[in-house]
Amino acid sequence: MNTIKNVPARVLSRRSGHSLEAEREQFDKNQAMSISKAINTLEAPVKEKHARRIILGTHHEKGAFTFWSYAIGLPLPSSAILSWKFCHVLHKVLRDGHPNVLQDCQRYRSNIRETGDLWGHLHDRYGQLVNIYTKLLLTKISFHLKHPEFPPGLEVTDEVLEKAAGTDVNNIFQLTVEMFDYMDCELKLSESVFRQLNTSMAVSQMSAVQCRLAPLIQVIQDCSHLYHYTVKLMFKLHSCLPADTLEGHRERFHEQFRSLKSFFKRASDMLYFKRLIQIPRLPENPPNFLRASALEEHVKPVVVIPEEAPEDEEPENLIEISTAPPVEQPVVSDIFEQTFGPPNGIRDDRDLQIENLKKEIDLLRAELDKIKLEAQRYITQLKAQINSLEAEVEEQRKQKQKALVDNAHLQDELERLQKAKMEGDRSRGLYLEAEKKASATEVRYIKLKEKHSELINTHAELLRKNADTAKQLTVTQQSQEQVALVKEQLAFQMEQVKRESDMKLEDQTLQMEQVKRELEAKKEELVQLQQSLSHSKQVGSGLNSQLEALNAEKDVLRKSVSEKECELIATRGLIQEKELLLNQEAEKRAKEVQELQGKLAEKKSQEQNLQQKLLDDQFSLLQGTVKEAEVILQDAIAKLDDPLHIRCTSSPDYLVSRAQAALESVASVESGHERYLANMADATGLVSALAQFAHLTADSIINGSATSHLAPTDHADKLTETCRDCGQQSLNFLNKLKDKQSLRQADPAEVRRTLQGLLQLGQELRPKSLDIRQEELGDMVDKEMASTSAAIEDAVRRIEEMMNQARIESSGVKLEVNERILISCTDLMKAIRLLVMTSTHLQKEIVESGRGAATPREFYAKNSRWTEGLISASKAVGWGATQLVESADKVVLHTGKYEELIVCSHEIAASTAQLVAASKVKAEKHSKNLSKLQECSRTVNEMAANVVASTKSGQEQVEDKDTMDFSGMSLIKLKMEEMESQVKVLELEKTLENERLRLGELRRQHYALAGICDDSSDGGKPNLARKPGSLKKPPVAQKPTHPLKQAQELAQEDGVYQAQVVNF
Repeated sequence: MNTIKNVPARVLSRRSGHSLEAEREQFDKNQAMSISKAINTLEAPVKEKHARRIILGTHHEKGAFTFWSYAIGLPLPSSAILSWKFCHVLHKVLRDGHPNVLQDCQRYRSNIRETGDLWGHLHDRYGQLVNIYTKLLLTKISFHLKHPEFPPGLEVTDEVLEKAAGTDVNNIFQLTVEMFDYMDCELKLSESVFRQLNTSMAVSQMSAVQCRLAPLIQVIQDCSHLYHYTVKLMFKLHSCLPADTLEGHRERFHEQFRSLKSFFKRASDMLYFKRLIQIPRLPENPPNFLRASALEEHVKPVVVIPEEAPEDEEPENLIEISTAPPVEQPVVSDIFEQTFGPPNGIRDDRDLQIENLKKEIDLLRAELDKIKLEAQRYITQLKAQINSLEAEVEEQRKQKQKALVDNAHLQDELERLQKAKMEGDRSRGLYLEAEKKASATEVRYIKLKEKHSELINTHAELLRKNADTAKQLTVTQQSQEQVALVKEQLAFQMEQVKRESDMKLEDQTLQMEQVKRELEAKKEELVQLQQSLSHSKQVGSGLNSQLEALNAEKDVLRKSVSEKECELIATRGLIQEKELLLNQEAEKRAKEVQELQGKLAEKKSQEQNLQQKLLDDQFSLLQGTVKEAEVILQDAIAKLDDPLHIRCTSSPDYLVSRAQAALESVASVESGHERYLANMADATGLVSALAQFAHLTADSIINGSATSHLAPTDHADKLTETCRDCGQQSLNFLNKLKDKQSLRQADPAEVRRTLQGLLQLGQELRPKSLDIRQEELGDMVDKEMASTSAAIEDAVRRIEEMMNQARIESSGVKLEVNERILISCTDLMKAIRLLVMTSTHLQKEIVESGRGAATPREFYAKNSRWTEGLISASKAVGWGATQLVESADKVVLHTGKYEELIVCSHEIAASTAQLVAASKVKAEKHSKNLSKLQECSRTVNEMAANVVASTKSGQEQVEDKDTMDFSGMSLIKLKMEEMESQVKVLELEKTLENERLRLGELRRQHYALAGICDDSSDGGKPNLARKPGSLKKPPVAQKPTHPLKQAQELAQEDGVYQAQVVNF
C-alpha cells in the first residue's frame, strides 16, 4: 500500500495557510513581476495596472525598499527607453506612493544623477529626455525634503501654504524662487518632449509617441498646483515689498505663464490626453499683481483624472492557484500523488469538495450576471421616469413664470392706483376753493378704495396659490433628488457587490472553510439586493402617485387663474373710467405746477452755477499755491547737486529746529486738507498751510544738505539721501493735490516719515556735551581764552626766571646751550601769546557778524559743536605751554630729557593749529583778522621748529660720545660683544614696539574722551572726519627710515601737526 499514515506537521501547516515568510516571498515575487513588466525596453507607455501595483506595494511595506532593491539591478546604462520608463515609474511612485518613499529616494540620489549624466553625454533622443527628467526628479526630491509641509503630490490647502510661507518676507521670497525653479524643470521637460514630436511629425495614437507623452500627465498635475501656489505667493510678496523690487519676479512669472498656457493648449488638443486627463484652461492674461483685488479673480486650476476603465487583459491573481503551465501540471500531479496521494489511485474528498465549490462559484457568477442585467433594466426604467418627471417640472416652471408675469402686471396696476390716489390728495390740499368738486372726488375715491381693497385681497389669494405651487415644485424636486439618490445607492451597491464578489472569488481558493462562509454571505447579500430592488420599485410607484396628484392640482390652479383673469378684466374697466375723470381734473393743476416748477428749476440752476464757480475758484487758488510750493521744493532739491552749494554749512542744532518746524507744518497741512475735503468751498486753511509747509520743508532740505558737508561720510550720505527722499515725497504729495480724483487719497504720511528721518539724523550729529550746559558755553569760551592767556604769561615769566638762574649756576657750553633753548622757548611763547590774542579778536568778529539779534551766549549755544571745539583747542594750548615750561626747567636743571622738550614743541604746534582751524570755520574769507591769524600760525610753527633745532643741537654739544677701544680684543671676545650688542638691539626694538602700541592706545583713548571716536559696533576703532585742508600727522609708531630734517628745513615748512579733530 502506497500510503503515508503520519503526515508531517510542516506539510499540514503549508496546506492550512501561508506563513508570514511565504506572504513576504509572494509579495517580493509580485513586486518583481510588476517592476519587470512596467520598466522594459519596449517603446510603449507604462501600463497603469503595473504602476498601481508598485505604488500599492510601497504602502504595504511603508517605503520603497523593495522597489529600489529591484531597480538598482536594472541595466539602465544599456537602454535609454529603459531609463525613460524608470524615471516615469519613479515619478509616479514619488507622487502617489507612501510618504516614506521620499526618504528612501534620497538615499539613491547618486544613482539617479549618474544615470542622467550618462545619457546627457550621449547623442540619443531618449537620452536627452532622460537627462532632463533626472534633473526634474532631483529637484523634486530636494524641494520636498526642504519643505516637508508640501507632500510630493503637491496638494495642500491655502492655510498650509500660508503657514509654510510664514510672515518673514525673506522666507516668502526664497520659497517663490524655489517654486519658480521647480516649474522651470517641469516646463523644460514638456518642451523637450514636444520638440522631438514636432521633429518627427508623430501622431499621438502611436505607441512610440505615447511612450514619450505618458510622463507629461504627472507634469500637468504638478504644474497646476505650482501655478496656483506661485500666484498666491506673488500677491503676498506684492503686499509686503515695492513693485520695483519684484520686477524680475513678474517677468519670470509671465514667461512661465506663457509656456504653461502653450503646454496646456497643445496637450488638450491631443487625443491621447483627452481620454486620460482633463486639462484645465488658464486665463487669457496673467494676473495683475499690482492690483490687490485681482487675487479674488484668480481661479485655481483643477486637474481631473477620470475613472479608469477596466483593461482588456486578464488580471493577474495576487495569490496563484493554478499558475503552473498545462504541460508541467500532470508531472506535478503525479509527483504529488506518488508522495501524498491515496492508495490505488483513489481521489481525496478534498478534491471533490474543491470541484463542487468551483461549480457553485460558477453558478453564483451566472446568478450575479442576471442580477446585474435586472438592475440595469430597473435603472433604465427609473431614468425614463426621471425624464418624465423633469418634463413635468419644466411645465410647472413655465406655469410659475406665467403666474409671476401676471403678478407683476397686477403690481403695476396697484402702483398706478396709488399714484392716482396721491395726485388726488395733492389737488385737494392745494386748492381749497374747489370743495364741492373735492367732496364728489372723495366719494368716488372711497368707492375706488373699496375696489382697491378687493384687488389687494385677490392679489393675496394669488400669492398664496403661488406659494402652494412653489411648495409643490419643491416636493417634486425632492422626489427627483430621492430618485437620483436611489440610483446612486443602487450603483454603489452593485459596485460593492462586484468588488466583494471578486474578493470572495480570489479568497475561496485559499481555504475551504472560508469558501463556505463566503457562500453564506453571498446568499445574504443577494437577499438584501432583492429587497433593495423591491424597495426601489415601491419608491417608483410612490413617485407616480405623487405625479398624478400634482397634475390634478395643476388643473385646479389653471381654473383659478382663468377666473381671476376675468375678474381682473372687469376691474381694469372700472379703473380706466376713474382714471379718465382724475386725468381731466389733474391736467388743469399740472399746468400751474409746471410753471412753478420751472421757476424753481431756474433758481436752482443759478444757485448751482454760483456754487460751482465758487468751488472752481477755490480749486484754482489751491492749484496756484501747489505750483508755487512745487517751485520752492524743486529749487531746494536742485541745490543738493549744485556745486556752489558745497561750501555752505549748517549746524545739526539748526537742522533739528527746522525739521521740527516742518513737522508741525505737516500737521497743519493734514488738518487743512481734512477741512477742505469736508467743505470744498473754503480752501483758505489748506492754502496757508501749504505755503508754510513748502517754505519750511525746503529750508529743512537746504539745511540738511549744508549740515552733510561737515558730517562724517556715512552720516553725510544718509542725510543727502534723506533730503532727496523728503523732496521727492513732498512733490508726490503735491502732485496728488493737483487732481480732483486723487485729492482725497493725498496723505502726507511719507513726508512726515522722511522729516522724522531728518530730525533723527540731526539729533545723531549733535555734539555730545560733557558736563557743560549749552547756556554756559559762552562763559566757558571767555574763561578758557583768559586762562590760556594767563598760562602763557606765566610761562614767559617762568622762562625769564630760569634764564637768570641758569646764568648764575652754569657757565661755558652748558650756559650757551641753556640760553639758546630758553631764548627759543621765550620766542615761541611770545608767538603763541600773539596768536591767542589774534584768535580772540577774530572770535569776537565772528560772534558779531553771525549772531544777528541774538546775544553772544545764544550764538554759542546755537553753534555748540563749534564752541566745544574752540574750548578744547584753547585748553590744549594752555596745557602745552605749561608742559613746555616744566620740560625746559627739567632740561636746564639736568633732571629731564631733551626729547620731552621736543615733544612739547610738537604738541604746542598741533594745539595752535587746532585753535586756528576752529577759528577759520566760522570766519569770513576776506577777514583781516583771519589773515593775521594765519600769519601768526606760521610764526608759531617757525618758533616751534627753532625750539626743536636748539634742543637737538644742544643735546649734541652736551652729550659725550665715548670712543670704543678695540685693541687687545680677540676674535672670540669681539664675537661675544657683537652678540651682546645684538641682544640689546633686540630688547630695545621690543621695548620700542611696545611703546608704539602703548602710544597708539593712548591716542585712541584720548580721541574717545574728546568725543571724536565713532561709536560703531563693528570694532570700536575711531573714524575721524578730517578737514579737506588739514595735513596728516606722521605716525609716531612707525620706525623712521630716513634721517631727521635739519632745523632750517623744519622751519621753512608751513605744516600743521594734527593733535585732534573736532566736527563743528
